[in-house]
Amino acid sequence: MAHAANHEVTETRMNILIVDDDLEIRELLTDLLQKYGYETQSAAHGNEMFEKLSTHSIDLIILDIRLPGEDGFSLCQKLRLQSSIPIIMLTANGDDTDRIVGLEMGADDYLPKPFNPRELVARIKAVLRRFQEGALAMKVKARSPFSASILKFSGWRLELASRRLVSPDNLEITLSAGEYTLLLTFLERPRRVLSRDQLLELIHNREASPFDRSIDIQVSRLRQKLEDDPKDPKFIRTVRGGGYVFHPHVEKVVIHE
Repeated sequence: MAHAANHEVTETRMNILIVDDDLEIRELLTDLLQKYGYETQSAAHGNEMFEKLSTHSIDLIILDIRLPGEDGFSLCQKLRLQSSIPIIMLTANGDDTDRIVGLEMGADDYLPKPFNPRELVARIKAVLRRFQEGALAMKVKARSPFSASILKFSGWRLELASRRLVSPDNLEITLSAGEYTLLLTFLERPRRVLSRDQLLELIHNREASPFDRSIDIQVSRLRQKLEDDPKDPKFIRTVRGGGYVFHPHVEKVVIHE
């Protein structure tokens, strides 16, 4: 994996945790990311990863799937139960199963090995930008007397200030950062057919490859949480040859605090 030339420097020094049992890869990624202006931490396995998370403020995790002991899938799932830190998973080259399961576990993006260093940096920037934009929007809403916007649909509500999804039974449904972004994308564009390419651009800020199934997997995960029968969805409907459409009427409620 060769280093890229003409490195850009990030405006703020974000801290990235590299989790990979291959020392050479950890060193290469550390060198690469530091040249782009990022701070880095590294871990060889899950226990070390959680140790670093407890002692450092981490902005993004690069997580390899093949780890000794607890694998990346399990670690990703555990992280999602307690944190919304963005996760980019490194998968085996050409292994669609790894990528699909990684997304199902809550990863925000994936990249197959071997990878182009510039592509990895581009993915990192895109994921961090989405996450920062969401955090900034929350801060702005918190300062505004009209901050508590709520999007309602079919008895459900998405509270934008807190990023909480609440069911008609008043149960809070946990969403990963990717699931929240996808749902918000649909709710902001109800009853509009959105192609997979459009969704990938809106959510991941990148173009789809011919065999990219990431949007389909994220839609499937969201259906599992929203639909009474995910196999016969009423909310997120598939448009043959077109993509997806969010069918319910969406009401925006702005609360004056």
